[in-house]
Amino acid sequence: MAKRVFLVVLDSLGIGNAPDADKWNDEGSNTLAAVCSHSNDAFNNLASLGLFDIDGHNDERILKWIDAQNAMPTPKGSYARIRELSAGKDSTIGHWEMAGVYSDKAQPTYPNGFPDSIINALREITGRDILCNKPYSGTEVIKDYGDEHVKTGALIVYTSADSVLQIAAHEDVVPLETLYDYCSKARDLMCGEHAVGRIIARPFTGTSGNYTRTANRHDYALSAPASTLPDILKAEGLDVISIGKIKDLFAGRGFTEMIATKDNTDGISKLEEYIDKDFNGLCFVNLVDFDMKYGHRNDIPGYAGALHEFDDALGRIIPLLRPDDLLIVTADHGCDPSTASTDHSRECVPLLMYGCGHDVPYNMGYKAGFGIVAASVYDALLAPAIPHDFAPACGANVPDENNIMSYVDMTNLKVTATEEDIKTLVDNAAAAGAASVCVQPCYVRLASEHSRGRVAVCTVIGFPNGYNTTAVKKYETIDAINNGASEIDMVINVAFVKSRNFEQVADEIGILANTCHEHGAILKVIIETCNLTETEKKALCQIVTVQGADFIKTSTGFGSAGATVEDVALMRRYCGSNVRIKAAGGIRSKESAKAMLDAGACRIGASSLG
Repeated sequence: MAKRVFLVVLDSLGIGNAPDADKWNDEGSNTLAAVCSHSNDAFNNLASLGLFDIDGHNDERILKWIDAQNAMPTPKGSYARIRELSAGKDSTIGHWEMAGVYSDKAQPTYPNGFPDSIINALREITGRDILCNKPYSGTEVIKDYGDEHVKTGALIVYTSADSVLQIAAHEDVVPLETLYDYCSKARDLMCGEHAVGRIIARPFTGTSGNYTRTANRHDYALSAPASTLPDILKAEGLDVISIGKIKDLFAGRGFTEMIATKDNTDGISKLEEYIDKDFNGLCFVNLVDFDMKYGHRNDIPGYAGALHEFDDALGRIIPLLRPDDLLIVTADHGCDPSTASTDHSRECVPLLMYGCGHDVPYNMGYKAGFGIVAASVYDALLAPAIPHDFAPACGANVPDENNIMSYVDMTNLKVTATEEDIKTLVDNAAAAGAASVCVQPCYVRLASEHSRGRVAVCTVIGFPNGYNTTAVKKYETIDAINNGASEIDMVINVAFVKSRNFEQVADEIGILANTCHEHGAILKVIIETCNLTETEKKALCQIVTVQGADFIKTSTGFGSAGATVEDVALMRRYCGSNVRIKAAGGIRSKESAKAMLDAGACRIGASSLG
């Protein structure tokens, strides 16, 4: 269960291929492809989250960019292509859908300007005349109408292809608070059939021929028709923090803290500040420059530069994430800067998740509905893992010094073992008072059901060679626990040890330890000592300790040699006091088992002791 979720919206970073793009005249739009066409410079951190491993990349510009990379990092979290289901391609509808509210009706747009009834009402509520009343570029409209506005005080009212009514005014002619008041009143006016997604205050400064929009923009969004992700999390008593225009898109509803930003750089800086803060809930971030400054202005180099800025920031952010943090990166629509249109584009968007609950590479494929974002946040913050009620209880075994079998995991991992063999093993182990039975994963349910709580069930993961991927080992672990195994013996990837890739070995052990503990099980880490140097054994003792595993185990019993007293003694010397030792492989007598116990082991793996 996560404590903090960071949800970052790269406003307009579409990845093409929306199945209904033709209905919106957006066939062929692909915002990411436009960025990739600018240069072959790497996006190492976005790539490490799986951006370029998402299924469905078929635009030649993306494929050429991928081919030009010297190397691509392996993804380390969950990634997917997600499509919008709501009737719209604007920021409000996109954010509502990712917050769990679907819209079956598009918000109104005004390609020919607003009707006289609306313009006359604006004149009445503001006491000012109205200029323009057309779809217009925000930078061009102040260039063309700025002088008349400054001269007369008339408001510049315009729209775009989006569902918006925008009011531009010079800050020296219309004070900011007055402009905001006008927009608030316009929000009340634009309801019913004219319920546009946003009313936007667009203040500007400067002199004739040199007017510039300021960072004092303010959005007045239509309130969502139902409870959204922020509403629900706030009602649950969690922190809900808005950074950037998120608060505007949700009409300020559902947030416990709202942080304004000037631009992407400021938004990234505020995000990094909250990485260092202690809170419990959601930090919801929108980086609007991708859309506002670059997508709508068909500025490919600018868009590429902004994406590199965020990629660089990820390189700082990811290492600072805590074990109970989840990072989600997505988008709300497209805005392809390489097309003739300056409008949003109907595209699929990426979903990249890394951290708590998404700690192994997982291609989620193609998902319908941005609502998967809300569901993922709910799962992370509100759905704790429920430990299994094992019988006997996990860790209940207390060895009896007068019964050496109470230290033993009685084992049958033969490839020829039958169901009857496993039942016999369980019966014998229960009668002998053994610590557990260790069986193949395919027999865990059988052993658990036959045991009926008489003896604990253990199984092996990544056995016997250990070179399965971490994702496979994690799935194996969860499956085994669900089938009744309260003890998991996992084989490390010795090939990674030999490659000195200790970081990945450590990550894997930590992931599986957390998985076991979340479900109430324990983890034993098999390091296969016969394949290791003394230096490697010492390093692994430290790694197993730091990563929180319960046991370190000498051997699979399928290697070239099994446990030795010397290896057990070394493990006891270099492992932390919280790590117990299991000796396994070649232990066939009570005398050899006793020698292992005397050297520091507290569990023995053996098929029997003569």
